[in-house]
Amino acid sequence: VVSLHFNMGTVGTDVVASLQQEYAGVKLTLENCLFPAEKIESTPSNADGLSASTEEDLRLLGCEYIQEAGIMLRVPQVAMANAQVLFQRFFFAKSFVKNKMEEVAMACIWLASKVEEAPRRVRDVINVFHYIRQKRITKSPLPMQLDSNYITLKNNVIKSERRLLKELGFCVHVKHPHKIIVVYLQVLEMEKNKDLVQTAWNYMNDSLRTTVFVRNTPETIACACIYLAARVLQVPLPNQPHWFYLFNATEEDIQQICLALMRLYQHKKASHEDLEKKVDARRTFLQQEKAKAREAAGLANASVQNSPVTNSSPFQDNNSPKKESRDNNRPSSLSRDHRDGYSGDTRSRKRTHHSSDNANERTRHKRRDRDRSPRSMSGSRSPSGHRHGSRNYDGNGELPKSYSISSSKDRHDYDSSDEPTSKEKYRNKRRDHSANRDRYRSSEKRHKNGRKADNDERSVKSKKHKKHRSHRHGS
Repeated sequence: VVSLHFNMGTVGTDVVASLQQEYAGVKLTLENCLFPAEKIESTPSNADGLSASTEEDLRLLGCEYIQEAGIMLRVPQVAMANAQVLFQRFFFAKSFVKNKMEEVAMACIWLASKVEEAPRRVRDVINVFHYIRQKRITKSPLPMQLDSNYITLKNNVIKSERRLLKELGFCVHVKHPHKIIVVYLQVLEMEKNKDLVQTAWNYMNDSLRTTVFVRNTPETIACACIYLAARVLQVPLPNQPHWFYLFNATEEDIQQICLALMRLYQHKKASHEDLEKKVDARRTFLQQEKAKAREAAGLANASVQNSPVTNSSPFQDNNSPKKESRDNNRPSSLSRDHRDGYSGDTRSRKRTHHSSDNANERTRHKRRDRDRSPRSMSGSRSPSGHRHGSRNYDGNGELPKSYSISSSKDRHDYDSSDEPTSKEKYRNKRRDHSANRDRYRSSEKRHKNGRKADNDERSVKSKKHKKHRSHRHGS
């Protein structure tokens, strides 16, 4: 109870009702599942170019698949009816061209089995639909191969179930008129006529393949099934006044439902392959049209980008005299090249000299970072190896002052005699190898002796322990 208190007292109920109307809400009722005539006549499939007869054949075939699969899966009749109603509702929101009929039918029976608390595995649903499809083509159906196609189909069925829930707004409960038929016959005192009850029940199951469940209420459908069964079996019912007025049904709606059932029985079944070819042809056509539209949009964007843009800003003047004078005073690349060529080879000689100076300077810094032992200097090149450039070497075994290694007080003077010969290098290498070998052998011997000493100590302790036990527990 909502009440607001002010100084003058409690606010009236009309004020509270007006305040409550300001807030939005979600209304979920079974009446929301009934579509108007405009929605039924202009379906998404018709908007995609699919004919009304092809759409009717696809709806009928999908409901037949669901009914046969439900019987093979041994789910309750209520679950099969729920799946067929969900199937009809979904394709009034989506197109057969953009959603595969068989995958949506699998998702409907799988979802309805869970809604009616009789869940089945998705693998069983796929196997049953594959068996039904093969049985229609050949008399000896082949089992389904568990390959990549099966995995893809399974993922598509799961995605179709999610899409189904999204489009229906998770309103998946259906009020079935099966129980209503029994209640109405009890009111008419006809429940003992089993033929009438069974015939009305059969008409109810057959009406699930049509679109009457999205056009009329369950009470009207139940009255139509009883009306048609009584006419076929020639069972008299009260007509002064008409008995269906008691259940808020009109004669026009009842006759419309009966005509839909009669058309169902006279309808010629179409093959699944022919329907798939029509849908695939329409899907290919729409994809081509979409590709053409995308290409046209891309060309239009390219033409807009390539079109010249005129600068009409009042704050910029492209013909400014200052800009022209600045451009004239700026030297061009050709004039710079001409000036460089006019200076002769002096500039190029200086550039070469500075580059060689920088290289020699980097080499000198690298040598400073090395080990300052005489042996580390043995690997450096002599001046005759053109390490520092033959142009700067004076030929007397000395370097210029800027390149001299002896400029640092911590380094000794470089001498080419410090570089060892090949025999000395080989001798040093052999000496290092023998030293490493002797070091390894001594360490291995030391570890071996240590392990031997540990074993001896362990054996002595075990002997003492045995001796102690023999004295303690001796005879």
